[in-house]
Amino acid sequence: MTCHIMMSRMSFGRHVFAIGGNVNTAKICGVNVEVTLLKVYILAGALAGLAGAMLTSRAYAGNPTFGNMWELDAIAAAVIGGTSLAGGVDSVPMCIVGALIIGVMNKGLNMLGVDPYWQQIIKGMIIIGAVLLDAQKRKKA
Repeated sequence: MTCHIMMSRMSFGRHVFAIGGNVNTAKICGVNVEVTLLKVYILAGALAGLAGAMLTSRAYAGNPTFGNMWELDAIAAAVIGGTSLAGGVDSVPMCIVGALIIGVMNKGLNMLGVDPYWQQIIKGMIIIGAVLLDAQKRKKA
């Protein structure tokens, strides 16, 4: 919720979207790209650290392999939520919907007994389909 408010109602969010759309145009418009990117990386690192602490406390132990292959889930959730891989287009609430869809899909595939190898292939195909739909939508616009 805080990230949604920060990205949709604050100048920081507009600067991030401007940089995501086109770095050179953002510089021309007066956005301090280096400082904004530093803030984005600090925020991402802090949130990743918080997520790691929460996962460790939930499991009662630390393990360096927690989260292996979750990158694909994160990318799939964002793409299903409507985030353009070309940059500049994003919606936090829709990314949450994408994460819920990926979570339900993971649970469903596990309950059906689908091999983890095939689960990754299915997620990859979903990402490819979403990217193709996004490219087709951009071509029409």
